[in-house]
Amino acid sequence: MPVVPMTEILGPAFEKRYGVGAFNIVNDLTMGAVLDAAVQTNSPVIIQVSVKTVKMFGAKLIQKMFEEMASNVPVPATLHLDHCPDVKMIKTCLDAGWNSVLFDASNLNYEDNLRQTKEVVAMARKCGAAVEGELEAVRGVEDGVGSETEGEIVPLDKCIEFLDQTGIDSFAPAIGTAHGLYKSAPKIDFDRVRQIVSKRPTPIVLHGGTGLSDDVFKRLIAEGCAKVNISTMLKITYCDGYRTYLEAKPQEHDPLKLMVSVREKVVTMAKGFMEVFGSVGTANAVCSSGKSNGESVDF
Repeated sequence: MPVVPMTEILGPAFEKRYGVGAFNIVNDLTMGAVLDAAVQTNSPVIIQVSVKTVKMFGAKLIQKMFEEMASNVPVPATLHLDHCPDVKMIKTCLDAGWNSVLFDASNLNYEDNLRQTKEVVAMARKCGAAVEGELEAVRGVEDGVGSETEGEIVPLDKCIEFLDQTGIDSFAPAIGTAHGLYKSAPKIDFDRVRQIVSKRPTPIVLHGGTGLSDDVFKRLIAEGCAKVNISTMLKITYCDGYRTYLEAKPQEHDPLKLMVSVREKVVTMAKGFMEVFGSVGTANAVCSSGKSNGESVDF
């Protein structure tokens, strides 16, 4: 199936109230594992990449790798740049053919954020790409981006103004979640999601998914969180996969067996989230042509 625009993935999810997993991959192994999990569950999927990862591998290489892998699976997939405060980096990814970007200007005041986000949206439209916007910083540091304090909450009317004037395709408000591992049970503001969506029906993005309960996920998705970010748990699963295998087989020196074992663990992790998010079996809801045999693909 061809790669599809972000809007074609989030539109049906928001309308039918299921969540699409956006997994922060770190290399080709994790990208392939997440795509295979989507195939096995017949789920749409968002391959998400941090700025730190882009700097390591390069925007064009990641895009080409994604295009090759995603074009060989029978489910809709899209490529998204996560938390990027750098307009130059955003332009680099858009020029390389990425499908979507998060322009994170939450460190700026409202007026500057509004102005720069409008500029990024105009830039993205020329490339046929989508933009996720963010007004308040989500608590927690991830891949070198963020802060341990949540940004000041913006009044509802200013959020609506921001949505109207920027024309962003999805919105990431601060709702009490946090990047990384939770040190205590988070206090989730379900009402804020409900209020924003009731005023402007826009797909909401849930950041800080690792560590939330199934019930919290389902309640937020029911309120309109169509994109659900998973980063920390993928990294934990990936690293622990290597650690566990090598500790159990200290005399093993077959890299392919090692990678297959780690890959299987990442597939299982991603499938579990897709089941909780309600995206299983929804791939056909995304309007796109292409293969639809539902078979798993090896990379």
